[in-house]
Amino acid sequence: PRLTMHSLVFLCARRLVSHHPSARRALDLLPAELYPVLFQAAFLDRRTLALQDLVATWPFPILSFQQLLDLQDFDTDRGPDRMSLWSGTVALAKACIEVSKHKNECQKRSSKRWKGPSGASTTPQPFSVEIRADLFVNGTSFGVLRDALQTSAGPLRLKCRDFRTEELSITGIVTLLESLEPVGVRRVDLRFNNLGPAGLCTVLPHLTRFTELVSLKLPYSNIDVRRLAPGTDTGLRQLAVQLGRFPCLKELNFGSSRLSGSLRQLLSDLQAPLESLELAFCYLLPGDLAFLHKSLHAPALRRLDLSGHNFTENLLQCLCQLLEKISASLLHLDLMECHLTDARLADLLPVLCRCSRLRCLGLFGNPLSTPGLKTLVRKTVVLPDLRLVVYPYPVDCYSREPSRLASAFGHLCEDVVDKERFAAVSAEVGRMLASSGRADAVWTSSLCRHSAPDYFTL
Repeated sequence: PRLTMHSLVFLCARRLVSHHPSARRALDLLPAELYPVLFQAAFLDRRTLALQDLVATWPFPILSFQQLLDLQDFDTDRGPDRMSLWSGTVALAKACIEVSKHKNECQKRSSKRWKGPSGASTTPQPFSVEIRADLFVNGTSFGVLRDALQTSAGPLRLKCRDFRTEELSITGIVTLLESLEPVGVRRVDLRFNNLGPAGLCTVLPHLTRFTELVSLKLPYSNIDVRRLAPGTDTGLRQLAVQLGRFPCLKELNFGSSRLSGSLRQLLSDLQAPLESLELAFCYLLPGDLAFLHKSLHAPALRRLDLSGHNFTENLLQCLCQLLEKISASLLHLDLMECHLTDARLADLLPVLCRCSRLRCLGLFGNPLSTPGLKTLVRKTVVLPDLRLVVYPYPVDCYSREPSRLASAFGHLCEDVVDKERFAAVSAEVGRMLASSGRADAVWTSSLCRHSAPDYFTL
């Protein structure tokens, strides 16, 4: 099990790495099982010389920073011994820079000659280690990561698997992308960067070096078809051409972009079918869903996010047709905050229950009643693989009428929920699942649980 910062072993490791010469001599005497905790202590205390010695003598074939340091995607809800992905990126970058600064000193030490077994003088060989990590950068951490990526001649070379940026300029994004080694990059996530179609067309050509790129996430990119010049679609057409240059692309996210009536044009140049498509709050029209239904992507889709749409009669009918087409492959479906009432859910349930491989269903923020929720439980227990359902607070569990703001953002509705009434409903849901032999399924109103599934673990 992972050790905490308050364990006796960790405290001893911290003490040892604080005395670098002693720690260096002790490594030959310590069992390999202690290397991970020594690495954790040295990393968290920024003992760069101790880290250098640990990496140089690492006894295992793989050195996984994510496993050793328990890097997380978000800063919230973590204990004192957990580190966010942003903080981990900064710490890694600083470590690379510090070790690089000590390079001359290391070379000076290594230039001292020791006598070998035959009496001849020998010089220790310099070492170089590739650090493979997921990186998350914003304007605050841009400078340190840029410097770390550009110290390619240092003993520690930073390589990236998943790369995420927030609130960076086009120049900043391009600078970092050009500094990344292309091999091994599987996901690029550019969000809250206010790029627009023109900015994306500037940035995306710099991603073509990443020949293993599977996932491209571009939510909150300031794409709005209403702002295109009348009578021209140049921006979207250029963007579609750029997307067509990624032959391995399987996941695409355009969340919170206004794409009304433009989905066919945007996805027309893709070379292979997508397996994950996130289009939350994209103001799609019936024609957009009709295109998906007939597209090459439909038979391959394993994950689909259409949250934030108002499924009125016409759009709901197109959704049912789409779900029918993808029912054999679909594993993860999000329809959160989609104005699904009991009646609309009743129309959706027959085709939903034909999605025989469905594992995760997100329905949070929809105005369902307790009877509607119970109907959902009864109908979906036939789905053998359904393990996670994120359901809304039933409208009859509200202690008062939600404000307009709360109605627009379903996660705020918890403030107006009668906790005792909702606890009774949750208990009833649990009993229904148990009596149907589905006690293993998780039904929850917590969005924290919903963040767990990931495309690469589907």
